[in-house]
Amino acid sequence: MLIARSAQEAHLYMDLHVCVCGATQFDRQHRLEDREGLLVSVYEGTCPQCGRTRSYEFTMPDGWPPAPPAFGGPEPSQIIDPGEFMWVSDRLSTESGLRLLNTPRAEHREIRPTAAYGTAALEEVAKFLPEGADRIPEERFTSERGREIYAKDPTRFTRKDITAALELDQRILDGIDRYSPPLG
Repeated sequence: MLIARSAQEAHLYMDLHVCVCGATQFDRQHRLEDREGLLVSVYEGTCPQCGRTRSYEFTMPDGWPPAPPAFGGPEPSQIIDPGEFMWVSDRLSTESGLRLLNTPRAEHREIRPTAAYGTAALEEVAKFLPEGADRIPEERFTSERGREIYAKDPTRFTRKDITAALELDQRILDGIDRYSPPLG
């Protein structure tokens, strides 16, 4: 059974694992089950493209999960590898960056959730750095997508590069907070 640190992480896992037909999304129904004292989150739905039933089961840790957009506590994910988190961060950073460049500052607040989600994904990458190590070990990349991202440019997974990227993301979020009025 899959171990997710939060519902946010479970949803990202499902988004990253497409249906056999290639469809990425499905209408998820959620329920909780008690299985001999173990709380299990079950997500099921039908693929809108091919009609197959998709089903995922996750155990969740005891206690309160972190507030979104965080995916989990200080420990790295057991179900999503650092390359997958980097892929998510890259996509959302590009999307939010383009939107920030092409909208008035007063509207930047609307882009903040996307930018913050991308930053949270990058924060997850950093959790795979062993204490005292200067880079994430190659064996931590367990998914096909993660291994591809790593092979394309392993230097992106050094402590130096991850720290620099996180600092830039934080400056962008701070800029949104400083120059764009809150919504509502």
